[in-house]
Amino acid sequence: MSQMSYLAIQAPQSTDHIVVSFAATAEEILRFSTIDRVARSAEGTLSGFQRPQIASHIREIKDYLEKPDAVLPNPIVVAFTRGVQVESVDDQVCRVTIDTADGPPGFVVDGQQRLSALAQVKDKDFRVFVSALVCRDEAELRRQFVLINNTRPLPKSLIYELLPTVGGLPDRLDNRSLAAELTAQLNYREDSSLRGQIKQHTNPQGEISDTAIQRVIMNSLNDGVMREFIREPDGERRCFDLVNNFYRAVQIVFSGDWRDHKPRTSRLVHGAGISAMGYVMEHLAILDGARKWDEFAAGMGCLQGRTAWSSGEWRFADDDVRHWKAIQNLNKDIVTLAHYLQAIVRADMRSRKTPRPAPLLDAAAV
Repeated sequence: MSQMSYLAIQAPQSTDHIVVSFAATAEEILRFSTIDRVARSAEGTLSGFQRPQIASHIREIKDYLEKPDAVLPNPIVVAFTRGVQVESVDDQVCRVTIDTADGPPGFVVDGQQRLSALAQVKDKDFRVFVSALVCRDEAELRRQFVLINNTRPLPKSLIYELLPTVGGLPDRLDNRSLAAELTAQLNYREDSSLRGQIKQHTNPQGEISDTAIQRVIMNSLNDGVMREFIREPDGERRCFDLVNNFYRAVQIVFSGDWRDHKPRTSRLVHGAGISAMGYVMEHLAILDGARKWDEFAAGMGCLQGRTAWSSGEWRFADDDVRHWKAIQNLNKDIVTLAHYLQAIVRADMRSRKTPRPAPLLDAAAV
């Protein structure tokens, strides 16, 4: 059969375009439309417009769609320049007839990853909405593609803040969700040393980046001390106490670089400093057994006078001396800063654990 027919609803939007919506399976959609990926010929001529498939994203959607309670309210947007007829049944209902005799006439404009995932879901009668847009020519089709896909995505920080309230998420988001929950507790609990200091969508006046705190927590959950804590019945409380006590100690040991400072005036409250100090927390917690704030404070006392959070220079090496403001929230800068701080802390631990040599003479006998 070379013709496919659907009852659809039509939405009067523009005198130059026809927009209708109907429901179809992935198999049907791929019969009347293609995913035309962007490419260039040997002569450099541009063709297509869709980006490449993202395999991990498609697997994630497929895993979700295979759940019995899955829903996919977002429509697949398909644009046509030929091969489609729309006949009105009444003011709101129409019949869409698509002619596939010369191949699929439609182009997927939005939802290619969703459609690819849905096509891999077997043994499930799953229909999705199709928003069909009839364009006068290919130039108009490309323009609509750019306009539809040029919307600004939601800020990551807003999504992360919402994560703890959302269930049924992919496994890879579990630690991110827990990190977001602990960050919220650190920002709002009355007994938190960071209360009100973390910038979130619900606390825009905060100065410390929520993603920097989440990075500290996620690093620990993945490879650090929290990975063990969280397996305990009171794991979440222990994780909160650890971060809470550590940054309480940071604020006491480096009070002049923390109090009343902003990221632009002190790298200690900057994303780079917060993240780098997270590695110090791990060292002191794992190698020195620190848990309470005074134990952390004692362990990082060796850093006093050897940092340049808000003035001076960092002396990472003889040939790597940087002005304090030169540290940026870049992975390479965070790693360099973390290595520098950890080396000092490790050397201090070794010196504290090495027994002092016995005096050659007993002072009482002299």
